Amino acid sequence: MADLAGKRIVVGVCGGIAAYKAVEVIRRLVDAGAHVIPIMTKGAEHFIGRTTLSALASEPVQTSLWDEASPIPHTKLGQGADLVLIAPATARLLGAYANGLSTDLMTNVLIATRAPVIVCPAMHTEMWEHPAIQQNIATLASRGVHIVEPEAGRLAGGDSGKGRLASPDAIIAAVHQVLGPKDLAGVKVVVSAGGTREPIDSVRVIANRSSGKQGYAVAAEAASRGADVTLISTVELAVPAGVRVVNVETAAQMQAAIDAVWATSDVMVMSAAVADFRPVSCATQKIKKDGGIPQIVLEATPDILAGLGASKRPDQVLVGFAAETSDLVANAQSKLERKNLDLIVANDVSQPGVGFAHDTNAVTFLRPSQALESVSLTDKRAVARALLDIVVQIRASQ
Repeated sequence: MADLAGKRIVVGVCGGIAAYKAVEVIRRLVDAGAHVIPIMTKGAEHFIGRTTLSALASEPVQTSLWDEASPIPHTKLGQGADLVLIAPATARLLGAYANGLSTDLMTNVLIATRAPVIVCPAMHTEMWEHPAIQQNIATLASRGVHIVEPEAGRLAGGDSGKGRLASPDAIIAAVHQVLGPKDLAGVKVVVSAGGTREPIDSVRVIANRSSGKQGYAVAAEAASRGADVTLISTVELAVPAGVRVVNVETAAQMQAAIDAVWATSDVMVMSAAVADFRPVSCATQKIKKDGGIPQIVLEATPDILAGLGASKRPDQVLVGFAAETSDLVANAQSKLERKNLDLIVANDVSQPGVGFAHDTNAVTFLRPSQALESVSLTDKRAVARALLDIVVQIRASQ
C-alpha cells in the first residue's frame, strides 16, 4: 500500500529558480499515493509552466483568489489539506507568512489552514543570512511550522553558498516525518549500513559491494516514525533528517560502535555487510609490485550479529540481513536460528536490480515460527517500511 495514500497535500511553488525541483517533488508525492493540489504564485510562472504542474499533480494548478471555480479557494484548500508544503519558499513568502499578510492565494491558504505546514526556503546566501529572514524563520518555527533548511551548493548566477533548495529526497523525507505513523515514538533504534573495509596496506582494502542505501532507508523510515535513531555507517550518504550518524570503517570499529549502544537500544537492524575475514597484519606502507606477489594471511572477524543474538534481552528486537546468491530461504532460515534473530531480511543479490548498489530491492522476511513474507522489486524505502511494520508487530507481541 502506498504510504501516503489518501493524504491531501497542497504544494505551493514560489517564484525562484529552484521551482523546477517542485516537479520532481510532486511526482514522488503522487507516486506515494498522495492527492496533490498544486498552487503557484505569479512569480513562479516565470520559471515553470502551469501545464507541467497540472499534468503531474492530482488537480489543475491554482494561482488566484479570483479566477478559480471555488469562490473561496483559500479556505477550501486550507480546510481540506492534510499538509501544506511550500517548495521553494522565497524571502517574500516567508516575510508575509511570518507577519500574517494575506497577499495572494498562497499566503491566504497558509493563514487559513490548521494542517501542518512545511516550508523549504531557497534564495541567495546573503538573503538567507539576513537578520530579517532568520527572524522570520525563527518566528515560523516557534509556531510549529516545519523548516527544511536550504543546502550549500551552486546558486543562480554562478554563485555558491548556503541557500540552495533542499533536495527532493530531503523534502520527501520531511513529508514522511510529518505525515507518517508515529508507532516508533521514543524507541531507540540502531541501524548499521554499508560494507566494512579491512586494510591490506596503507592503500588497499578488502571490501564488498554494499552501498549502504538500504540501511540509510531504514534509518530514514525509523526517524519518520518517531524513533530515536543511531546510524552506524561505513559510507557517506545524505544523512536522513533526525538521524545521528557514527562513522566507522572496519569490522572492529563497527563492533566497538555497536557495543557502545547495544545495551540501551530497543531495536537493532544489522543491514551492514560486515567482512567475514580480514588480514592478520596490515603493511604500514604500500606493497610494491616489484616485491613479488604478497602472501596475505586472513583471519576471521568477530561475528557481531551472533554476539548480539547471544546477549539479546527479551525486550530487544534484533534484525539481521542475508545477502545470498543461492538457496535463499534455506540459508536465511539457518542464519535466523543460529544467531537468535527475531527477523531476517533475505535477498538474492544475483538477481537484476536487487541489493548491492541499486536503489531497489526484493526481499523475503523470515521470523521464528511465522510464514514467509515477501516484497517484490521496489524502492528501498518501501522495503524499509515493510521491515519496520514487522518490527512494530514483534514489539507489540513481546
